[in-house]
Amino acid sequence: MRLTKYAHACVALHKDGRTIVLDPGTFTPEARPVVATADAVLITHEHFDHVDEELLRAHPDLPVYGPAAVRAKLGERVTVIAPGDELDVAGFTVSGHGGRHAPIHADIPRVDNVGLLVDGTVYHPGDSYHAPAAPVRVLLLPTSGPWTKLGEAADFVRAVKPERVLQIHELMLSDLGQASTANILGEHGLTGVPIERLSPGESTAVI
Repeated sequence: MRLTKYAHACVALHKDGRTIVLDPGTFTPEARPVVATADAVLITHEHFDHVDEELLRAHPDLPVYGPAAVRAKLGERVTVIAPGDELDVAGFTVSGHGGRHAPIHADIPRVDNVGLLVDGTVYHPGDSYHAPAAPVRVLLLPTSGPWTKLGEAADFVRAVKPERVLQIHELMLSDLGQASTANILGEHGLTGVPIERLSPGESTAVI
């Protein structure tokens, strides 16, 4: 299996000639070509930076998986996935974890958020630092946004104990901010695990 990183929270996973795309939101316009040829799309939660409704409506036959709120937006084409579920999605095994978006402020409602563990290997937490009760080899670590905090991110990595950490949800940080965050959280920082930074469109083998 290979992973391709796109801007912000979006990644694509490729295996045996099939591709699934996770969280192609409006902050990730360069994901449009891969969505157009994908076998399925998975969404962690309803926020616009994780789901581009216009893009998905342009591909009405593309299977979509996500929380009930995503189904409410996009209709019956969406298969609901919730914490505790395990589904076969285009030949990938996907399990749901967590349940709620990380808190931003008491005045901002928390929406449903399902972390996605693919093939027992790659974990995309969405907007949450919920550690799944399952082994994770490759953790996708959000590092910017109104809900993130470096101390909580460090504790998240320590709780998950992954073999590799790839930075995602980075778009609100400058390049200097991304490098600084990786240093604070990385191999010589709070977690002891290197924080890998992939450029949009860059791929890496994850199995």
